[in-house]
Amino acid sequence: MGFFGAIARHFDTFAGPVVMLLYPLYCSVRAIESPSELDDQQWLTYWVLYSLITLFELSFYKVLAWLPIWPYLKLIVSFWLVLPMFNGAAYIYENYVRKFVGKYRPNSDLPRGQKQVLRKISPDARAGVERYIAQHGPDAFEKIIKAAENEAKRQKGSQTGAGHSRY
Repeated sequence: MGFFGAIARHFDTFAGPVVMLLYPLYCSVRAIESPSELDDQQWLTYWVLYSLITLFELSFYKVLAWLPIWPYLKLIVSFWLVLPMFNGAAYIYENYVRKFVGKYRPNSDLPRGQKQVLRKISPDARAGVERYIAQHGPDAFEKIIKAAENEAKRQKGSQTGAGHSRY
């Protein structure tokens, strides 16, 4: 087989770092710079899963050394997690991680608008709001948001009305 046989036997050695590190690194930087949160979710989830796979490998390296197919299996799973046509990391997040994490997050049952408000405020303010929601419920928070929106509209209306004169 010669040269091509050597490449086939060590394909995981060449493709692994590209698929598991370089491409995700590039996409993660692009996700940080983009305004969309969907790509953030994809790549943050990928790095969590990659860390779990690495921990698994480190923990069971003696067993995995006896499985010659392990590097190829890991490469196939990495392709599935990384490639945009599959978006495996986002799939795992949506179908498994979100259900698990949602049980333990105080604001997991909040409406979308409230979640957007929490994302826009500082971490200290967010912690205070989350404590308020835990004590008083999401409906109380919704009332505060609506009152603030009405106050902002009223102030905006009084400012635009003050600039007009009737002569």
